[in-house]
Amino acid sequence: MSEERMKRYQLSGFADEAGRSIETQINALKALGWCQLSARGIDGTNIHDLSEDDFERVASAVEEAGIEVVEFGSLIGSWSKSIHSDFDLTLGEVERCIPRMQRLGTKIVRVMSYAQEPWGEEQYVAERVRRLSEVVSRFSDAGITVAHENCMNYGGFSSAHTLELVEKVEGMKLIFDTGNPVFQRDRSHSDPQPWQDAYAFYEAVRELVVHVHVKDCLNPVRDGVEPEYTFPGEGQGQVERIMKDLLGRGYSGSIAIEPHVATVFHAQESEVDWRQCYESFVHYGRAFESLLGDCVK
Repeated sequence: MSEERMKRYQLSGFADEAGRSIETQINALKALGWCQLSARGIDGTNIHDLSEDDFERVASAVEEAGIEVVEFGSLIGSWSKSIHSDFDLTLGEVERCIPRMQRLGTKIVRVMSYAQEPWGEEQYVAERVRRLSEVVSRFSDAGITVAHENCMNYGGFSSAHTLELVEKVEGMKLIFDTGNPVFQRDRSHSDPQPWQDAYAFYEAVRELVVHVHVKDCLNPVRDGVEPEYTFPGEGQGQVERIMKDLLGRGYSGSIAIEPHVATVFHAQESEVDWRQCYESFVHYGRAFESLLGDCVK
């Protein structure tokens, strides 16, 4: 892809899927000719949980490499955390994020709305809104945009649930992930609830999207089964259709690949083939560049 087109699209990636160390992550981005990183895990630890010395080493490495950290993929309110968890743990993550984001000049932090309670049970919406409102307030005071991702959290139940949160949590924006709708039921429908439609979800929330994650997959055969992740455009995430609309509307934010094709987050550490992870990440990035090229022909 040409340098001019690359600058326009601002391609990024969760390069912790290519390797654990920041050096390997930088190498993967450079292999693609990219200069933006969506920071998440470094040596198996989220960036807001690194020691001060380790964070400083990471910050120095990305600065020396000319890499811009465009997003903190935080664990704030993540799908792995219950709404009943100690809120002080969340506030601690916020307070560790802020100075680190300021140090790197990063303007967007990814958050979620805590794990989904079993469907049909109390979802504690008021508590989710209270917590997110406090999180947004603290980041906003520091000049940082909070963007909620449609993952396995309350806002991921449907686009209607996401929009409900946006309405109730002042100042919160959105990250749209193309693959996440594919393996979730649309809880805005009555039984039998269909799988979500990725484009319909995107269309409902696109005016509030400030950042995009790209992954693709196929509907799981049944609830509770891990979906089969694919290269972009090969699954049911309607990636090409979404990209055409996104770019046609003049979107100028970052687009981050989050491949999952090497299943690095679903295997024991001893089972991870990091060479395969690195190669598949780079392959995925090139495949996505090709798809984007088709979108603007």
